Amino acid sequence: MFGYRLIRRETPLPGGQVAAFLAGLVVALILGAVLLLVADHNPIEIYKRMFDAAFGSSQGWSTTLTRAVPLGLAGLAVAVAGSMGLWNIGAEGQIIAGAIGAAWVARIAPDVSGPALIPAMLIAATVGGAVLALGPALARAYLGVNEIITTLMLNEVAIRIVRYLLNGPWKDPLGNNFPVAPKLPEQAQLPALFERSDVGLLIAGAVIAGFGFFASRSKWGYELKIAGSSEKAAEYVGISLRTKVLTVLVLSGAIEGLAGGIELTSSGNRLVETVANGSGFAGIIVAALALMRPSGVAVVAVAFGALQVGGVAIQTRGVPATISEIIQALVLFGALGAAVFVNYSVRRTARVAPTIEAEATA
Repeated sequence: MFGYRLIRRETPLPGGQVAAFLAGLVVALILGAVLLLVADHNPIEIYKRMFDAAFGSSQGWSTTLTRAVPLGLAGLAVAVAGSMGLWNIGAEGQIIAGAIGAAWVARIAPDVSGPALIPAMLIAATVGGAVLALGPALARAYLGVNEIITTLMLNEVAIRIVRYLLNGPWKDPLGNNFPVAPKLPEQAQLPALFERSDVGLLIAGAVIAGFGFFASRSKWGYELKIAGSSEKAAEYVGISLRTKVLTVLVLSGAIEGLAGGIELTSSGNRLVETVANGSGFAGIIVAALALMRPSGVAVVAVAFGALQVGGVAIQTRGVPATISEIIQALVLFGALGAAVFVNYSVRRTARVAPTIEAEATA
């Protein structure tokens, strides 16, 4: 008799990260087509509509790239924490905290010129996200408290804070009693690049590329890899795990806060409760699909941005926009399943038949 078992490869398959993502995408599109057929829709027409909306024109490209900005930064932030085996599940709340920090600067300095106001808003946003991540970082580093629980709980705290502000001291008196803040100054809007995209795209790209280069070429990045692979090895070579945990989680929160600041200054409008728009939670999926590597975050973020833009476009065909969310989830499951075969091979093994003596004893 024969059986099968997974054997870990000595080295992962080359190009496995890309192959796993593409495999997940193919699986998602096939299963998504089945769902569309069940709902009495033509999958080819729907997928063509989604593709055209996301990539069929310069406006589509700009919308996709604009949507990819917060997804890419959120994915990078989660990947930064994941490089040490830590999970920052508070991305949504940290984006909100960043937006609150940026809005606060605009409120106290509404007459400052754009070249000074926008950087100040983005710095405040970065600080806001870092502050929200500081508590879980300290709890993890000094008390060993699971960061998944603390970061997740702080999402609700951030939502409550912005809800209080928008229904209380920051409520727009001219907002027809809606829970929104007053409009930001005109100079608080990021300069445009083309169509709907703005300078936020360049900032996000620079942060993702810069961190990827720094993590792969610096001593800090090398120490981070050691600490993430083996705590004992890190302690042996004199790396302070406590310092690394603090640094990584606070840096992760700061990147999320920057995403919130860019999101606010990109809209150039006002602070609302839904400023995060689910980017934080989607960023967790982006990081997982990128295998916690900054090098893959940007590509996955663009792909997910296209799915979200296409999901909105197909509503005109009577298809719920949630179909894109289902496809996103299917991409994740498919890619994670494919990633298993990147790191493991399937071996056929012979099963030893029980002896007569063993059967008699049983």
